[in-house]
Amino acid sequence: MLTTTLAFLITALAVAALLSFAPFTKTDGWRATITPLASIIGSGFLVSAPLLAREFGGYAALAMILLILVAAAIGWTLRYNIRVVETELQDASDKVLHSLETLSHYVLAFAYFISITYYLSLLGAFVLESLGRADEGLACTISLALVIGIGVLGWTGGAARVAGLERYATTLNLAIISGFLISLAAFCIFQASAGQSIAPPPGKFEVASLPVLLGLLIVVQGFETTRFTGDAFDAETRARAMTRAQVISGVIYIAFFLLLSPLLADLAQGTGVAAVITVSASVAAILPIALTLGAAASQLSASVADSDGDVGLIRDLSKGRVDARHAYALIAGIGVAILYGSNVEEIIAYASRAFALFYAIQCLVAFESARKRPEHRANAPAFLALALVAGAVFLLGVPAE
Repeated sequence: MLTTTLAFLITALAVAALLSFAPFTKTDGWRATITPLASIIGSGFLVSAPLLAREFGGYAALAMILLILVAAAIGWTLRYNIRVVETELQDASDKVLHSLETLSHYVLAFAYFISITYYLSLLGAFVLESLGRADEGLACTISLALVIGIGVLGWTGGAARVAGLERYATTLNLAIISGFLISLAAFCIFQASAGQSIAPPPGKFEVASLPVLLGLLIVVQGFETTRFTGDAFDAETRARAMTRAQVISGVIYIAFFLLLSPLLADLAQGTGVAAVITVSASVAAILPIALTLGAAASQLSASVADSDGDVGLIRDLSKGRVDARHAYALIAGIGVAILYGSNVEEIIAYASRAFALFYAIQCLVAFESARKRPEHRANAPAFLALALVAGAVFLLGVPAE
């Protein structure tokens, strides 16, 4: 236990120092990567671990790989839209393309309403889990207070200042995740050297589990944020940043699930989406506190960042008729309504389905553009197929209960 704790502390401090002072962190490429990486990595690995362990047992890592591959394919489509379609949209002659793009923005604005609530509902669950309490009513009360707090921050102009902390929250979260992975590796080594099995439990698969997997798309979502940072970065920088964020997060997710193999059986028996925080205590005593701190920072940062993005979309779609203060009030009001009508697992599935609909329309945008371009026509069937896959997630994704 002491060795795994030391492994965590040394790794976390080293990664935090690297991401704080290394020259590459000052480049446009890294600054463009931070936003999608923060959204993808968030606390998705904490949320997905107990749910996939329960549904797939020893196949949990394979299930996560499938989810990552779906996200990677959709990311390829969105990068096409960044590199090619954005230029076409500057010319208003293609009415179908413009209509699809505008529709996707309306869907994304609604998806952000749910994702903000998702982040804050998880924050409440993580805080209570770290205190050893499983009280849905209290978790909902904490989440309600946070949603209302976001509304107040936006109304008073304080949200923009909090959003500026995104880089530091992401650095903290990546440092904690890196330390967690190394401490898990040390734990596996010690278990194996002591003659104990580190093999995962038997894998299982039921057709009914597939919609649950689709309902977890939200945990690898966030790469689309680069689509809307054109004011700060050029198209190629944004496209590369999306690729970089998806590769980094994909490696983290896969490594996490593989190293988690000895603990999957315990996770499957855990309760709540934050069960991994409790189970992590068997690896190192410091981990529940550290994971809760990282999760809280990332959830708050992501919720404020998504709020800021949603405000921009609402302002654009209303052609300026809804100002930032009223947009934040709308976000808080809808968030309260979602929290009153749903539990955490349901909100995860709703958020996944909302983003899946956005992705489906963006794939149709890519299809509409590619089919009219001889040099890209060969990609059109793939874009259409991905639209159907994302559409299936929208129609079939269900909560894991």
